[in-house]
Amino acid sequence: MEQEEPLIYNLPQDTLHQIFSSLPLRQIIICRSLSKFFNNLLTSPTFLHHISTTLPPLNLLALRHHHYNHHNNHHIHLFDPNLNNWLHFPLNFLPFSSPLPVASSHGLIYLWAQPNNNNTQAQTQTQTLNTKSLLACNPLTRKFRILPHLGSAWCRHGSVLVDSVNRVMVLTELAALYYDDNNNKSWQKFSSNLPSKPRSPVLIEDSAFALCDVGSPWRSQWKLFSCRVASTMSMIWSRLERQEWGDVFDILKRPRLVRGVGNRILMIGGLKSSFSLNSPCSTILILRLDLGTMEWDEAGRMPVEMFRCFQDAGKFKVFGAGDRVCFSAKRIGKLALWDRGAEMGDEWRWIDNVPGNGDGLYRGFVFEGRLDALP
Repeated sequence: MEQEEPLIYNLPQDTLHQIFSSLPLRQIIICRSLSKFFNNLLTSPTFLHHISTTLPPLNLLALRHHHYNHHNNHHIHLFDPNLNNWLHFPLNFLPFSSPLPVASSHGLIYLWAQPNNNNTQAQTQTQTLNTKSLLACNPLTRKFRILPHLGSAWCRHGSVLVDSVNRVMVLTELAALYYDDNNNKSWQKFSSNLPSKPRSPVLIEDSAFALCDVGSPWRSQWKLFSCRVASTMSMIWSRLERQEWGDVFDILKRPRLVRGVGNRILMIGGLKSSFSLNSPCSTILILRLDLGTMEWDEAGRMPVEMFRCFQDAGKFKVFGAGDRVCFSAKRIGKLALWDRGAEMGDEWRWIDNVPGNGDGLYRGFVFEGRLDALP
């Protein structure tokens, strides 16, 4: 006896679109796996266009690992701060091996990967590195695009920056590559005049920002540098300074930059207890620079009880964007999260059950999941 077709299949497509567009994105993703009918319906261009301006993105924190194994090399691990749980999105739709996610913007994830090859044992390490490609993909729709080829040095040493209109920059101490799919179909290469290796560079609107050490081998002195980004002119970095800033760069130990909300930059580091060379830190401080007014203010300060874990661990990593920043360190086994927009009102909290290799020194980025994001 043949199974009867569900009655919902007989509803007009416009009615189905109206029903499902009222669901949150999490539920739409679940419904796509119910059957081929729902998958085709909820991935159709008509439905994606219908929800493109009404459905808010899925704000997640994605982990990136430098060393993958056969258990996790085809998944990306993401944390949902609103539901306080971990998600695992497959990357097995990519015809590449060893994918390494490095950045994200506006619903797309950018990653390094190498083509699949049946004779991988015959490949040397140098050959493998030379075949690395930079990809843009949407793990929700399983669509991807390969960007123009880059050499192995960019994969090993370059920081990948992307912005809200999917412009891409790969930055090193000596040079920068810039790709704008709207204006050019190839990478534009520019020399860099930075005084040292850029730390935690960020791309905001038409400018890039980075911290550079201009001090001596015995004492670091961090300063903020910026440059205008365009494909038709040279990229000249210049130091951003204001007399009224005072000693804002001297009070933080090992500062990092994170892209803030709108045209704001977050600078994060250990708050020194004094200006002496080996001064201990009392906590981790989050400062915020408004690029419109060029004024700094304090955005957050890690609670003393939480900071004690990082004080014992030593070096820590920072990643995030907007009003969400994660902190990781070895031997802690969990992440600390600063979430200024937390629904429960708890601005600082721990994230447990972190997947990975267990060393606790995690890196990552913010992923805004969108069904309408096209690579």
